[in-house]
Amino acid sequence: MTGYDAKDIIKLNLKAVKIRKHIIEMLYRAKSGHPGGSLSAVDALVALYFFHMKLNPKKPHDPNRDRFILSKGHAAPALYAVLAERGYFPVEELKKLRMINCMLQGHPVCTYIPGVEASTGSLGHGLSFANGVALAGKLDKKNYNVYAMLGDGETGEGQVWEAAAVAAHYKLDNLTAMIDRNFLQIDGYTEDVLKLESVRDRWSSFGWNTIEIDGHDIEKIINALKEANTHERQPTMIILNTTKGKGVSFMENNVDFHGVPPNEIERNIAIEELTHAEKRLEATL
Repeated sequence: MTGYDAKDIIKLNLKAVKIRKHIIEMLYRAKSGHPGGSLSAVDALVALYFFHMKLNPKKPHDPNRDRFILSKGHAAPALYAVLAERGYFPVEELKKLRMINCMLQGHPVCTYIPGVEASTGSLGHGLSFANGVALAGKLDKKNYNVYAMLGDGETGEGQVWEAAAVAAHYKLDNLTAMIDRNFLQIDGYTEDVLKLESVRDRWSSFGWNTIEIDGHDIEKIINALKEANTHERQPTMIILNTTKGKGVSFMENNVDFHGVPPNEIERNIAIEELTHAEKRLEATL
């Protein structure tokens, strides 16, 4: 897609609600996983996979495809739900998250999950991997773009900043990274664990084109991605200001739901809230 109208944005927001419902159901069934950072990442993933990226689910290894690397691998439920809804594998597979001898592990595995570009989960490595894929595209004279999503707490890892310097040095303008800036990590608030601000100034100082937006506004995300694609001789970092646990009232800005799945009562409340949000959006079409 190249252009869009108001109805397209509503439909993308509806897709985001559906993805969030999948996440809640998956984690409730699995009795394990990470709801907070999965829910905060949804809108950017929807903008990428359902609007922006060049891809074909029937040809997941097309050499000309755009690539996405989920560096914050614990948000795998969000990626899995998006891939299933996009047609990479049956939606029924989502019911088997974290089950023994099933495809969808707790963190992404590229060897046998269609659409997963990199095995991630050990935080701090994804941007280095994305650098390599982007540089390979340059050397092979391919016109694909590479996208990576990092958690904000993850950027406390030193390897992230080595990768930041390398991407700028090689002028990887086919690389766009995103930070899910929800201000929370497993140990609490990011600014208490290891101060990150000013995030924008840091990335700019490393030689990146830096954009800061509301990470839940799909239209703004689309426009930022388009701007990144036209920017030359620099990689782009999009800072997504988000809310951890977005869409579920009792999970929002609640560090307790970093890695704790909902129980039955919580699952029911979450699905009810998301269903109400879905109906409100449907009424605007």
